[in-house]
Amino acid sequence: MTTRVYINAQDRIEKAENNLVNLYLHTGEEYLSLEPRRLFPVNMRHSFITLLSDSGEVAVIREISDLDKDSARVIEESLDDYYLVPTITKIVSTSDKYGTLRWTVETDRGIRSFDIRNRNHDIKVSKSGKVRVRDADDNRYVIEDYKKLDAHSRAKLIVHT
Repeated sequence: MTTRVYINAQDRIEKAENNLVNLYLHTGEEYLSLEPRRLFPVNMRHSFITLLSDSGEVAVIREISDLDKDSARVIEESLDDYYLVPTITKIVSTSDKYGTLRWTVETDRGIRSFDIRNRNHDIKVSKSGKVRVRDADDNRYVIEDYKKLDAHSRAKLIVHT
């Protein structure tokens, strides 16, 4: 059984290709082309970040704030890119064909069209008004507060939730 390695300010993380990172431990060990992933992506966005190689977990960052400033920036950028979740600002159109919803929406990243297979499982509305949407390709979208959408968008959302 291997001991879990925890990263701290003595260790260094640098950007590598394709949103990967290189880890240089203060002990002299180095690990190249690691994938940073959140162990708790919803609740703990800045805590418990795992660094994965092709063969599994290499190390864990307990808190991003424990890292030096440059390493923290590299990790934040990599995670932000991997966990990019466009914000839906308007629902342009919806259709339902054979139980699959087709949505065309405006997002903070431009216009997107996608399919939703299971409205009960893939559209989640929280008490705060936040809506999480997952499309058939496992991409995620968010509506920060459905009550702030225009009337047309709210009507389209209500019909399909």
